Amino acid sequence: MNQKYEDFAAQAKKISTIYSATGVLGWDQEVNMPANGASLRSDQLSILSGIAHELRTDQKYVDLIQSLLEDKTLNEVEKCNVRETWRSIDRGRKFSKEFVENLSKVISESFAAWHQAKAENKFEIFAPHLEKLVAIKKEEADIVGYKDHPYDALIDDYEPGTTVAEIDILFEDVKNQLVDFTKQILTKPKTNDSFFYQEFPHEDQRDFCKQLVTEMGYDFKSGRMDLAPHPFCIGFYPQDTRITYRYKTKDLSEIIWSVTHEGGHALYEQGMKMEFVGLPAAGAVSLAIHESQSRLWENNVSRSKEYWQHYMPVLQKYFPGKLDNVTPLDFYKACNKVESSLIRTNADEITYHFHIMIRYGIEKRLMDGTLSVNDLPKVWNESYKNYLGIDVPSDSEGCLQDVHWAHGSIGYFPTYSLGSFYAAQFFDAAKRDMPNLKQDIMEGKLLGLREWLRDNIHQHGMIFTADQLCKRVTGESLNFSHFMNYAKEKYTDIYSL
Repeated sequence: MNQKYEDFAAQAKKISTIYSATGVLGWDQEVNMPANGASLRSDQLSILSGIAHELRTDQKYVDLIQSLLEDKTLNEVEKCNVRETWRSIDRGRKFSKEFVENLSKVISESFAAWHQAKAENKFEIFAPHLEKLVAIKKEEADIVGYKDHPYDALIDDYEPGTTVAEIDILFEDVKNQLVDFTKQILTKPKTNDSFFYQEFPHEDQRDFCKQLVTEMGYDFKSGRMDLAPHPFCIGFYPQDTRITYRYKTKDLSEIIWSVTHEGGHALYEQGMKMEFVGLPAAGAVSLAIHESQSRLWENNVSRSKEYWQHYMPVLQKYFPGKLDNVTPLDFYKACNKVESSLIRTNADEITYHFHIMIRYGIEKRLMDGTLSVNDLPKVWNESYKNYLGIDVPSDSEGCLQDVHWAHGSIGYFPTYSLGSFYAAQFFDAAKRDMPNLKQDIMEGKLLGLREWLRDNIHQHGMIFTADQLCKRVTGESLNFSHFMNYAKEKYTDIYSL
């Protein structure tokens, strides 16, 4: 037994347990907490976070990790745990207390200004705060260090090892292949989705979606599904992973794909190995890989023709008289309706990537200084006209619609598209390894896919990098052609291109 490693693992698990406790408090804040509990909850979270930070930055702990980095006796899992723990701590150690406090202050002020700017539809209220935020994020990039582009230092926090050069290639593929294909789709008559917009009782929507995620393989003995203002998944450890949902009584589409999306995230969390809990080997390797799991279930599975051949009769039983004249093919076409839209979160799976590409281009230019904050709305509006063919009527529906910049989350947006591209590539690999996968989906047999994902992706945590994992599973690095082929096959059929 390596006592030094055992001491490291015990401390790491203690720190992780404290952060898990803050996660439970955060979940409760979103789901159950009464309004008057907010002030004390803030204190609770602050105190626990402070305790975890002290343990994490304790010099003996830091020295222990540094010594283990040179230990040749560790196995691959142990090396992963030490390496990834050090990577996280080392990044944090580069920032002075003054910088962290200043960043927190700038974000807090930016968040408040963004809320006001969005409510009043005035970008000029947010602009001076965004300028400060961009300046401090440039400072952050300089402190962290980068080789080619300051944006590299920021995206590394969400997608370790990924660079602007790699993302540029993917979005060039989007421009060169997906733009013209989407324009072809948009010339065709829109699919009919009017039957989504009837009165559907909340309880029946909830129960139907509980059946969907249960049959995906979500374990309700190790999870929950609760109502919240915003759908999200939070995993404390594999035996306690929770999802939330929201609904509209007159829009059936609001709940179904948000639940299958969050369910995909939850399956990833539940698929981690319990023996690694509290260590990086039981953590997601990157946001894009996490997103790939939600996108795979949301789009490749639950928006597929085979899926609704099975679930349409089930849905009709939940809502008798509402969907009796709707065929599985009608429903399939409706849930894959493609149309230009202003709001990213409401976009279909094809035009969604134009929303991300626009934001990525703006972020990158803000960071390298080729775009000023005051010119941002103009560039935003021109990009929406160019790629989506629509006029942006207001800042609130345009460059103020997302909270990410107000939170200081520059570098986050690309992971959404990367997740979809990984999903298509993983799904191709699953079809290769499971020749009867489409038939299984048609028969509602989804546990085989869950097990394939668990064996190939979930259980590995951070042991491999995202690129290493992708190569192990699919035989190659991330390749946009898998998503493009998926889109062409699916939407050529739906729109008779």
